[in-house]
Amino acid sequence: MTYVVTENCIKCKYMDCVEVCPVDCFYEGANMLVIHPDECIDCGVCEPECPAEAIKPDTEPGLEKWLELNAEYAKSWPNITVKKEPPVDSKEWDGKAGKLEKFDPEPGTGD
Repeated sequence: MTYVVTENCIKCKYMDCVEVCPVDCFYEGANMLVIHPDECIDCGVCEPECPAEAIKPDTEPGLEKWLELNAEYAKSWPNITVKKEPPVDSKEWDGKAGKLEKFDPEPGTGD
């Protein structure tokens, strides 16, 4: 099992999770963070730290596409180990649905 970052991280990117991760398995894109599934040790300390509730265990139903997205982007995005400031408009995006369709997780890499 692993934890995955889901849609609500897009445009929120609070990064509270990064500081508590004992194995530094978070990777940063322009619009969101992802967890490298092969590095996550399933400790679960990141999940309650996420103010956007965007981190879920991969055992929850319907998270297959998010597990794939996390695995894909963790291969090319830089590792992040220190919390940074979230985007200035992060609170405006927190909880909004349909963000994946509106925003490429990594601008410039999609169509």
